[in-house]
Parts: sequence; C-alpha cells; structure tokens
Amino acid sequence: MHAESNKWRKLLSATLATAVIAFSSDISALADLNKFEADVRGEFGIGSAAQFGSADLKNAVHVNENFRRANFTAADMRESDFSGSTFNGAYLEKAVAYKANFTGADFSDTLMDRMVLNEANLMNAILVRTVLTRSDLGGAIIEGADFSDAVLDLTQKQALCKYASGTNPVTGVSTRTSLGCGNKRRNAYGSPSSPLLSAPPQKLLNRDGFCDDSTGLCEAK
Repeated sequence: MHAESNKWRKLLSATLATAVIAFSSDISALADLNKFEADVRGEFGIGSAAQFGSADLKNAVHVNENFRRANFTAADMRESDFSGSTFNGAYLEKAVAYKANFTGADFSDTLMDRMVLNEANLMNAILVRTVLTRSDLGGAIIEGADFSDAVLDLTQKQALCKYASGTNPVTGVSTRTSLGCGNKRRNAYGSPSSPLLSAPPQKLLNRDGFCDDSTGLCEAK
C-alpha cells in the first residue's frame, strides 16, 4: 500500500512539473510575441502595438510619434503633449486627457469611448470615423478638427457646433461640416447611442445655431 502511494505521489509530481514548464513556456512565448509585434510596428507590420493601459502619462511628451493600434485604455494623459502623433486604430477608452495637446494628431478609426477630453487641444486633429460616445469634450479646442463620420452623442455634438470653426489643413473639410452642424441631414441626428436614430425627429439643426435652448433644435423649413 505504501509503495502504491509513493507511485501515485511521484506521478502527480511529474504531472505538476510538466504543467509548470508548459505554462512558463506559454508566458515566455507571449512575451516574445509582444516584443516581436512592437519591433515590427505591430500586428501585420502596422502600428506600435505598445501597451499603455492604465499608464501614468501625465505631462508626457510624445510629439510626432506612431501609436497605431496602441492601447491607452484608462491611461492618465493629463496635460501631455501628443501633437502630430498618429493613433489610427488605437484604443483610448476611459483615458483621461484633460488639457492634453493633440494638435494635428490623427485619430482616424480610433476608439475613444468614455474619454475625458476637457480643455484638450484638438486643433487640426483628424477624428474621421472615431468613436467618441459618452466622452466629455467640454471646453476642448476643435478649430480645424475633422469629425467626419465620427460617432458622438447628440448633446455633445450640439455643444461643439456652438463654436466649431476652421478647416482641416489635411482633409480640407470644415469642422462644422464634419460635425453635421447646420441644416444638413449628414450627421444631423447624432450617433447610434442616440434614440433619435431609430425615429428621426421632425426638427433639424439650423444653419447658424440653435433656436430652442431646451432641445438645441430648430423647425425644419
């Protein structure tokens, strides 16, 4: 009986040792893969594949850098300088970028859901097809920014339209046109997060502003 017990104990030890070695190999392989992706500029050879999730990037300076497909989820980017940098396909949801400088940055196809962009500088930034649902852009500088096909909450879009101006120097699109400001149907109903999409209202934004302070809308002519 004692010999049988020792046999099973040895077998269990060997099995556990094999499992530990396999797990260690998997961790090592994953680390090697992440390093490889970073070295070759990300998956499929595009982007940085850099990981900045929950990172402390306050006052950081990363001017004219490539952050394609990088992960900035929940990162603290307050008062940082990312002007001229490229974020195509990056993840910035829940990131805090209060007073951050994104002048001329390219955020095309970027996920910026629930992001804090209060007083951020987005002058001449490209935010084409960017997802900005539930994000706060209060006081943000948006002169020359291109929001074409971006997804924003209707109330946020209305607030931006009150002072939107300028034309993006790269795309040639005016900020007001890209936001759907004025009496235009393109982007007039906000984002998919807005219930207005399922039943378009009888009112539209007017050309210069907002006739009704309670709704931000004017009667269509």
